[in-house]
Amino acid sequence: MIASIQHKWDKIYQGLEPDCLLPIEVLIKNDFLLPATGNALDLASGLGANAIFLANKGLAVTAYDISIVAINKLNAYAAQQGLDINACHENITPKSFSECAFDVIVVSRFLDRTLSDAIIGALKPDGLLFYQTFTREKITPTPPNNLDYLLIENELLRQFSSLRVILYRENALVGDLSQGLRNEAQFVGQKQRQLVEK
Repeated sequence: MIASIQHKWDKIYQGLEPDCLLPIEVLIKNDFLLPATGNALDLASGLGANAIFLANKGLAVTAYDISIVAINKLNAYAAQQGLDINACHENITPKSFSECAFDVIVVSRFLDRTLSDAIIGALKPDGLLFYQTFTREKITPTPPNNLDYLLIENELLRQFSSLRVILYRENALVGDLSQGLRNEAQFVGQKQRQLVEK
């Protein structure tokens, strides 16, 4: 199963390069929230658009992805550009995370509900989670269509309820459907210091 998933993503990333993709909107539009220095994790990084963005902002970045093709391309690009990125081939499970290791974690278009507690645990006190992924309520029937990988209404708020909500947006089918980000939810949350001190 894991080998077939890796093969699928290796094939997708074979013809692409790290500098051809953009970071997620929730990160770009809220980059003023980022710390000036620190450690960041780009989870399920793919070719690392978010990792590159974070490294250019001065953060030391770890990137995890199941695709060895994507990881090799990202490491080569980071070395060429002199970016502080350590891209790691990883089948992501709760055991992939170290406790209180990151000032920033970014999750982009990836959903594994079993990882929520591990993600929260991996944030340092006052650390920030930037999360953007697909919702079940869509204006166009674009992939993915497997409900396992699609959020129900307000799900990120429930999955990360112990974090202080800095931003939440899920436009769904409200208003002028030709404007705004549709088919995806955006979340920025902060780990409160008392969660660590308890």
